[in-house]
Amino acid sequence: QVQLVESGGGLVQAGGSLRLSCAASGRTFSSYAMGWFRQAAGKEREFVACISVSGGSTKDADSVKGRFTISRDNAKNTVYLQMNNLKPEDTAVYYCAAKDGSMSYRPSRYAYWGQGTQVTVSS
Repeated sequence: QVQLVESGGGLVQAGGSLRLSCAASGRTFSSYAMGWFRQAAGKEREFVACISVSGGSTKDADSVKGRFTISRDNAKNTVYLQMNNLKPEDTAVYYCAAKDGSMSYRPSRYAYWGQGTQVTVSS
């Protein structure tokens, strides 16, 4: 098993930046593909970005492409989500998740989830 704890959320004005972190403990972090997802109030959880075990491959949702960047540091057991040029529609609870095997954009493929961190973007 792996335990995940997100941090770095907060309130920011439109056009601003935040960097989310997800610290992992438990089983070897470097054996998991990682993903970031978000859920706005009244909406379903949606894919944001994912990264392979090695960090050599990433995938972003079209809605965040060119603005958000996922990365990982296996030595620090941490995955990051750098969010630039934030928009009010990015407001949501952001979750990191871990899965064995290859990365995926499907939330149902992830076995382990953090508790989430709130990101609020004001206009």
